[in-house]
Amino acid sequence: MTDDTPAQSRTYPARPWVGVGVIVWRGDRVLLIRRGRAPRLGQWSLPGGAQEVGETVFQAAAREVREETGLTVRPTGVVTVVDAITRDGEGRVEYHYTLVEVAAEWEAGEAVCADDALEARWATVDEAANLVPWDETERVIRLAAAIRISAP
Repeated sequence: MTDDTPAQSRTYPARPWVGVGVIVWRGDRVLLIRRGRAPRLGQWSLPGGAQEVGETVFQAAAREVREETGLTVRPTGVVTVVDAITRDGEGRVEYHYTLVEVAAEWEAGEAVCADDALEARWATVDEAANLVPWDETERVIRLAAAIRISAP
């Protein structure tokens, strides 16, 4: 892309955006944020966002958590990849993200909402399952918990 090429829009994109979702652990609790922007405005979810040019997936994960909650985290691995496609009332693709779901361990700070998060909280896996409305988010959290338990 040259400097005179307009940036791609996140709504009704010409191609998917690469994003990261971050499953942050502090003991047996996972970090949730209540989204302050579409898609899924107002819903509980994992922190995350779009990867920037020149940034690794792990760098993007750490940056997004810091921007949304003020926490310092250490990414530990890729859990899975999820397609997040939202269609409008006419069936057109309004949002399309390819989300790389990254596990991370809390290192420092207290979770406070910042940037595009309305609220931040720690939850057990079962509490998170009751709060997040998107089945894929619950699946990713449970998968990350299972991987974490089975790790040496």
